[in-house]
Amino acid sequence: MSLSQWANNGWLRPHQTSPQEIADLFAIVARDLADATGDISADWRFGIAYNAALKLGTILLYASGYRPEKTLQHYRTIAALPEILGQQRKDDADYLETCRRKRNTAEYDRTGVVTDQDASELIEFCRELQQEVRNWLRHTYPALMPKDDV
Repeated sequence: MSLSQWANNGWLRPHQTSPQEIADLFAIVARDLADATGDISADWRFGIAYNAALKLGTILLYASGYRPEKTLQHYRTIAALPEILGQQRKDDADYLETCRRKRNTAEYDRTGVVTDQDASELIEFCRELQQEVRNWLRHTYPALMPKDDV
């Protein structure tokens, strides 16, 4: 299903982004990836890295001309990954959906849900996804690339 069909279903709405908005989102990603390597619990490291991954998905959606509706916002942002980057990223969307659920448990239900390895794997995944998002943006919407990144 295409993003325009998602919009027709009411899952997304049109969004006009700007190079500044994209640069601000990349700055959040950079901050979160730095903070996620700090000397804090694995639960928090994971949650911060998850936020970085979510912002990367937001960049993809915004650049594509959409933003998720309020209902199921995280879910839709993650599910859009293969719609935008290609179906070869379906496993990555599934991984992030698993991370979303784990993060929700750690955030709202109980501690100790996340291992150090879980947090480290998600941080590394985010670094790789960040590079892919930058490459995609550079080739697909070069006018939106932050000036220091062109």
